[in-house]
This record gives sequence, structure tokens and C-alpha cells, in this order.
Amino acid sequence: MVAQFALTLLACQQSKTPELTYELKKDIAYRIADGDRAIDERCRLDFYYPRGQKNFPTVIWFHGGGLTGGNREIPERLKKQGFAVIGAGYRLAPTVKVQTCIEDAAAAVAWMAKNIESYGGSTKKLFLSGHSAGGFLANMVVLDKKWLLPYGVDPDGFAGLVPFSGQSITHYTMRKERGIGERTPVVDEFAPQFHVRKDAPPILLLSGDREKELYGRYEESAYFWRMFKEVGHPDVRIMELQGYDHGGMVDPGLPLLTSFIKAREKQIDGK
Repeated sequence: MVAQFALTLLACQQSKTPELTYELKKDIAYRIADGDRAIDERCRLDFYYPRGQKNFPTVIWFHGGGLTGGNREIPERLKKQGFAVIGAGYRLAPTVKVQTCIEDAAAAVAWMAKNIESYGGSTKKLFLSGHSAGGFLANMVVLDKKWLLPYGVDPDGFAGLVPFSGQSITHYTMRKERGIGERTPVVDEFAPQFHVRKDAPPILLLSGDREKELYGRYEESAYFWRMFKEVGHPDVRIMELQGYDHGGMVDPGLPLLTSFIKAREKQIDGK
């Protein structure tokens, strides 16, 4: 079934996308800095979108780096695909606590939800994704609804969640804050696993090779997937990108994200 799903996704991805004109808006502030240098520098996003188009999907991409490093990015393989891409930055530990990283991610997602229509995008076609720490942030913002509640945004209305090797247990940087070893598994309110629920949006979990991944990340993702199935989630899938390690799985995973977005777009449009 996984192989068939992969073929279906790739077939969708390989379909021709019409030639469109794209625009890139950089350094958009999604939080008011109020003199806070870290907010001013880190709480910004880059927005890449098909100009003059209507009803297009949008994916927000959170970078990896263990919540302690990395910078916002728009992956090249997501460009010129007929949808918008937001590369979001966020403040980093240990300058801030992990909770603040999640709060920043939620603020960036709220910016997307509140502003996308003004550029022609559809609020019914919003996707969250990211690699590693970025996948963890996407998971937390979608699954624990309290993060978006202050903005009046309901993540159940999003079109999809696609974490790339994102931790589903409590992030190791959070465990470090608490003096817990990075190989000691914890599932608490800061674990996406803690917030598994059947009414979450459609989910595609991507992992690198189980023998090459970081800290048993494939097994985390597999348990995450199983618990979604156990609670009755109707649309959750997992794919292992065999032969690729934690960092190397991103590039081959991007076409699968693209195909997931296009397949979901057709479902939403009733095509």
C-alpha cells in the first residue's frame, strides 16, 4: 500500500504545472518586536507565491536545526509548483525556551491564515511542513490547538500536515532544558504524541531510513502513525525513505510533499 501511495503521489507531481509568474517578498515581520532584537531578527518570513492567481494552496516550511540553529528557507524543489511557499524563522534556544519557539511558529502560521487571501490564496488549502525541529513545530501547532487559539485560528481547517523526520516525543532540546538525557524518551504536553487526535487534518509522515535516522526517529514516527490509527484518524500515512539519513531525506521527500499538496488540492476542489 505504501508503494502504491508513493506511485500515486509521484504521478501527481509529474503532471505539468502551467507557466506562472512568481514573486518573492522577503523579511516580512509576523510579530511586533517592541524593541526585542531577537523578535526583530528572527520572527520574519519570506513569502513566495504565484502572482495574479486565485485559490492557490500555500505551505509554510519551518527549518530544522534542533531548535538551536538554522535559518528560514524556501526549498528550491518547492518552487514553480503552482502553490505558495512561506519560509518562516523563529527564535532559538537557549536564548529563549522551547515554548517560545512554538509560540513563534504559531504566530507565523496565524500570519499565513490571516493574510493569504489578500494575495489570492485559499484558506482552505493551508499546509504545514518542516524538517526535524521544523517538523516538530508543525506537529505541535496543528495538534495542540491552544497555540493558535489566541489568534482565532482552528488548525482542524488546514489542508494537511507533512513533518519531515519531526520528533513526536518531547523534543530533546526541551529535555535538555529540564536536565533529561537526549536519549531518554518523554511524552508530555510538549510532545506531539501527547496530542494525537482523530479530527486533525490529513497527515503524511516522512522519515529517513530507520537504520540511518537520528535517535530512532523512524520508530518515533511509526508509533505516532500507529496511535493516529488507533484513535480513528481517517487519513494518516507514513513513508520511510530508504537509504537516506536524517539530513539526506529532505531532498527526496520534497516531491512527495508537492504531490501530497496537489492531491489534496484536487480533493478540496472536488476534481
